Amino acid sequence: MAAKKAKKTAAKKAAATRSKPRRQAQTAPLPSLDPLLASREMILVAGSGGVGKTTVAAALGLAAVQRQPGRVLVLTVDPARRLATALGIESFGNTPHRIPTEAFEEAGVTIRGELHVAMLDTKAGWDELIRRHAPDAATREAVLENPLYENITGRFVHSHDYLAMEQLHDLHATGEYDLVIVDTPPSRNALTILDAPRRMADFFGSRLLRWLTVPYRSRLFTFASKPFYQVADRVLGSRFLQDIADFFVLFQKMESGFIKRAKEVEALLVDPRTAFVVVSTLETAPAHEARFLAESLEERKMAVGAIVANRVLPADLASTEASAAARDLGERTGSDGVSDVADAVATVTGDDAATVDRVLHQMATRFDDLAMVAAREADRRKELAALATTTVSVPWLHGDIHDLNGLASLACYLRGVPDGADSKQ
Repeated sequence: MAAKKAKKTAAKKAAATRSKPRRQAQTAPLPSLDPLLASREMILVAGSGGVGKTTVAAALGLAAVQRQPGRVLVLTVDPARRLATALGIESFGNTPHRIPTEAFEEAGVTIRGELHVAMLDTKAGWDELIRRHAPDAATREAVLENPLYENITGRFVHSHDYLAMEQLHDLHATGEYDLVIVDTPPSRNALTILDAPRRMADFFGSRLLRWLTVPYRSRLFTFASKPFYQVADRVLGSRFLQDIADFFVLFQKMESGFIKRAKEVEALLVDPRTAFVVVSTLETAPAHEARFLAESLEERKMAVGAIVANRVLPADLASTEASAAARDLGERTGSDGVSDVADAVATVTGDDAATVDRVLHQMATRFDDLAMVAAREADRRKELAALATTTVSVPWLHGDIHDLNGLASLACYLRGVPDGADSKQ
């Protein structure tokens, strides 16, 4: 009797076990940039041209204010004004501009913080620089009123880069923003922006500056140099070289301020609170540039916080299952008649079934080319992933990103929550 009861109880347990739904295997969480955005005060976004760097910088700013309260600023030093378009504002400049809360509400995007944007204005930046470093009011006014001031500063090699570093330092020093995200110039030029403070400091000790600051009227002409200055006087006017000398004599008075600031900026770039995000597609040239950039940053002891692989094909396109499905589709389409597959698709899309059949057949027969590209991208992604602790892949999104909705979708992938791309939360 007891044996029968035990057997019956065991059968009930087995039936109950079979009736319970199987627990789904948990998948590993997707890489997310949320921890990086929460732990750093300064993030510089770098990469080659055409990889979506400016858009990723804007999306990082949006991702930050979605996740955390506080004030976030996106500063672009790229002359292109794509950022303004993506954020839904007509234009902006050196003064930070806050994206109104109403704009996010209209787009259905929930945020917790404030998002500000600014673009470097070279002229305004130089004016502010002179006002800050001039030892006295007389020197300041003399420089700003010098007839060659605007022309010379506008033509300083990499002056845009140096001003970006100056503004970066100022924004960080004020403590007004919890996070500053900087969109740097394209690719190897991103290294010039990092070297700008040192180049400015070196300039003050250069032979060129010493030569320029010798007063023109007291310069001792050698037999060889006298013809040059005589021609310069006739062509440019006797005051031209004097104006240059006067300008750089005044400029040299600000040497201590420039050098001190240059050292502070260099220290900020290697500070643990600063990190770089390298953006690249997985095409050959951009991926090579991204590797070069990441390795160069490591050599300079600057932290590579993450790599963003943009416009990536799904890795499973290179699987044997995908190839088998493509072969099957190719065999079922492209014949004289219309396949049942094409009929089913045409019913949904409302297109001509024969046209759909031809499109499906072409896609199937050329699938191997796409699979090969996906396989190459997977290899390049592994190579780049070895250069940073976090690597995020962003797939091809529908259309160009030109508004807050598009940025919100991109931000979801950067945060590792692509399933929330539709809700924008």
